[in-house]
Amino acid sequence: MQITLSVIGKLKDPALKSLFDEYKKRLEWKVALHEFEGKGSCQKEGEVLLKSLPPSTFMIILDEKGENLKSEEFAALLKNIQIHHQGKVAFVIGGPKGLSEDVKTKAEKSLSFGRLTWPHLLIRVMLMEQLYRAQQILKSHPYHRK
Repeated sequence: MQITLSVIGKLKDPALKSLFDEYKKRLEWKVALHEFEGKGSCQKEGEVLLKSLPPSTFMIILDEKGENLKSEEFAALLKNIQIHHQGKVAFVIGGPKGLSEDVKTKAEKSLSFGRLTWPHLLIRVMLMEQLYRAQQILKSHPYHRK
């Protein structure tokens, strides 16, 4: 699995960076992180995010209005991407301004981490944990307890 994270905002907090790095280290899948400063309009941020994505990649945005999946459903989605999209997936996370309409319309899937509002820098750590959890679910590892 080749995972790209294209995000607005740089992860500078040492505690969050440490958590992100810990889950990245645990993952067997390759993860490329592209961080961009949140300067300019939402449209300009969207252009930068879209340009950073590798070609032929299944794009998933994280958006408050997206679908709220259970961890098992998220794992099944990733398995489907492995089978039908050569295992290439990109997760796009906007900054405090959100994502441009252009990014939203180009996404194949929109996911939410619930109806609560989360800081966009924390979301990438939560995503890494869910990626690790999905990997373990697909391996039938007991990390994910029902």
